[in-house]
Amino acid sequence: MNQQIKNKLALLPDQPGCYLMKDRQGTVIYVGKAKVLKNRVRSYFTGSHDGKTLRLVNEIEDFEYIVTSSNIEALILELNLIKQYDPKYNIMLKDDKTYPFIKLTAEKHPRLLITRKVKKDKGKYFGPYPNVTAATETKKLLDRIYPLRKCDTLPNRVCLYYHLGQCLAPCVKEVEQAQYTEIVDEINRFLNGGHVEIKKALTESMHAAAEELDFERAKELRDQIAHIDVTMEKQKMMTNDFTDRDIFGFAYDKGWMCVQVFFVRQGKLIERDVSLFPAYNEPEEELLTFLGRFYEMDHHLKPKEILIPETVEADLAERLLDVKIIQPKRGQKKDMLDLANKNAKLALHEKFSLLERDEERSIKAVENLGKQLGIYTPHRIEAFDNSNIQGTNPVSALVVFIDGKPVKKEYRKYKIKTVQGPDDYESMREVVRRRYSRVLKEGLPLPDLIIIDGGKGHVEAVRDILENELGLDIPLAGLVKDEKHRTSELMIGNPLEIIPLDRQSQEFYLLQRIQDEVHRFAITFHRQLRGKNAIHSQLDDIPGVGEKRRKQLLKLFGSLKKIKEASIEELVQAGMPEKVAEAIFQKFQK
Repeated sequence: MNQQIKNKLALLPDQPGCYLMKDRQGTVIYVGKAKVLKNRVRSYFTGSHDGKTLRLVNEIEDFEYIVTSSNIEALILELNLIKQYDPKYNIMLKDDKTYPFIKLTAEKHPRLLITRKVKKDKGKYFGPYPNVTAATETKKLLDRIYPLRKCDTLPNRVCLYYHLGQCLAPCVKEVEQAQYTEIVDEINRFLNGGHVEIKKALTESMHAAAEELDFERAKELRDQIAHIDVTMEKQKMMTNDFTDRDIFGFAYDKGWMCVQVFFVRQGKLIERDVSLFPAYNEPEEELLTFLGRFYEMDHHLKPKEILIPETVEADLAERLLDVKIIQPKRGQKKDMLDLANKNAKLALHEKFSLLERDEERSIKAVENLGKQLGIYTPHRIEAFDNSNIQGTNPVSALVVFIDGKPVKKEYRKYKIKTVQGPDDYESMREVVRRRYSRVLKEGLPLPDLIIIDGGKGHVEAVRDILENELGLDIPLAGLVKDEKHRTSELMIGNPLEIIPLDRQSQEFYLLQRIQDEVHRFAITFHRQLRGKNAIHSQLDDIPGVGEKRRKQLLKLFGSLKKIKEASIEELVQAGMPEKVAEAIFQKFQK
């Protein structure tokens, strides 16, 4: 603990508020709230902690705090600060799946749509549905039953849907609003439980078609019934009150927390959501923060009521979400809440082995690498590699690994602009200069470690740019490959020295992954560029001639030779603007 933190700890107030933990670069890495700031913030720097909290504490170089007048204000402020700073140690809601909704638009001539985003556009949204195929088929079924328009913009004549009886043709006919109101009400009823009547009618039609030996029609009706079953009726749990509710259960162990959310719609459990994340506060407080962030997502609509465990402060949750909060003590709702808690506990137990393995390969490998190199833990590693063939189409690539994992949205490609011929050292100097000049100019995060795919010459060339031109003091290492193009050794320091790494260690495997990834990224970019240049035409070098005009000229004249022989008038007749025609003529006359 540094002296600055010690001095600030002595001044902490015994009031509610939020605190912001910062690393040595001044980046906010964690935001928390507390009923009593003095007690909560001090707890990070005293006593023993589990591995997750210890890792956070080791990175803290400074902190700030904001006093609030109540606990609910602190909770709301915490959510806003997390959204603003996106700290890496806060809850990360990894939502890979977005459930589809059936949408009934609020247009003059309404439509039925499948969408994954819910907007405040006065449309009616039904869902979410766990099965996109079944939701799509249900929408198709509704399209057949209710003749709403299908086109995005109204055409000037009727379409096939009108002739099939699936559209009222508002494009050419005046449709009474009362007729639309009736259809909208029926669709509303269908998606809110009235599908039972529709299913019954379809079943009767299916039997009738089978008796008439119209098996193709019977099969179609059978499939429609099956889709209704999947979307509307096949449920694991049901309540008889048809109320929309979300049920939040959680489990906490070894510094990790799992939250299971059961989505109940029209009294039926349609899907669940599982989130697993490291927790640094009391689990009940982490759940309140989770609740606030959960409903910020586009596809999470607030239901009529939310069920949470008894240990969580219901009044805070209710004021935060403006939704009825229930903490059941007995009955079916209590059973459903207990089931959510049980699922969370099982999921947490099952995932621990996978998490520990992933942690060994990522964050612990990064920590061990930092210790062996004698530097701060390199949470952010940036690696460079060059690619060219005899100096042609020279390119360079940058990959970024954060906490041992690739972050592909931060990868960058570079075309070499100033270097002529196959000069790897100068190419590396140019790219590093461009990269970190921009980082400094735009205030982007600096890496904790830079890795160059190359030997001593590459490293020294980059060091000259970083230290002498840009004034940066960033640990710099070179990765050398053996004759079989495999990661061989790591060199770092000034003067450079070889760091002996255990070839069976996770930190060595991490370096292999980084080197392989940057090489793959560079060579892929080089191949793309080489392939593009291989089909380069002389016409591409003429201002005003793009791909479309090039194809147009070749189609009309038949060959490049005839284009070269064409006059300005012939080029204009071929559809070229006069200035472009003159540019083409002058190009080939020279």
